[in-house]
Amino acid sequence: MKNFNLLVSTSRYNETNAKSELWFILLMCGDTYPIISGIQFPGLITALTNLNSKHVLSKIKKLQKKNPNCFQFILKIVPIDFTCETDTKTIKHLIQEHHKDFLNEGESFKIILKRRHHKKIERDHFIEAIASVIDYKVDLENPDKIIRVEILGNITGISFLKESEIIKVKNEKN
Repeated sequence: MKNFNLLVSTSRYNETNAKSELWFILLMCGDTYPIISGIQFPGLITALTNLNSKHVLSKIKKLQKKNPNCFQFILKIVPIDFTCETDTKTIKHLIQEHHKDFLNEGESFKIILKRRHHKKIERDHFIEAIASVIDYKVDLENPDKIIRVEILGNITGISFLKESEIIKVKNEKN
């Protein structure tokens, strides 16, 4: 689980079905050997695809458009740009080091923090610390980009993305 570039949610107890579904979909997108792992958090799985995670999401969206019922167990797919140990200084450094690769001059952003099994990081203090190293406008209602921080115990996934780059599945079964 330490290295992944997709974070996938499913309903509790459907992790095995979601892993199979994701494996098949990634094969259809051209990844001949995706590594898909269950993790200790109910309703979540991770995947490491050899393909660019954001490009794979656009391929998945095309598949979903052709066949809206292709997802039976997957609820959401979030691309992950970086993984690291859950440490505020490390996370802050990674974001400070790479935010200019993803944010363009004049764009606004907001930070979303999702914490699982980690109480030591206090939400408001953490978000303020991260925002302080970024010299762009904060827009909580309609940002151009989102910096999403997914804390999964001792491992953290960091994403720089647009809201449209997250796949949210809506169908009869889920």
